[in-house]
Amino acid sequence: MVKLRLKRCGRKQRAVYRIVAIDVRSRREGRDLRKVGFYDPIKNQTYLNVPAILYFLEKGAQPTETVYDILKRAEVF
Repeated sequence: MVKLRLKRCGRKQRAVYRIVAIDVRSRREGRDLRKVGFYDPIKNQTYLNVPAILYFLEKGAQPTETVYDILKRAEVF
């Protein structure tokens, strides 16, 4: 099963996150299927590749709670 979830990047005390499509069995920093977005909680910036996100959602990917909230704020749902 595929999930849309956050992958931590950046440096210590200055985290930024990539929104990735990744297999459920992979760890947080594991190999992703595709990068579909970017989220910076400090600057409150998001970049979303909406066609890629919709493609994975159509194929049955489940977003995590945090990613769901980000997508809802961006009016993808």
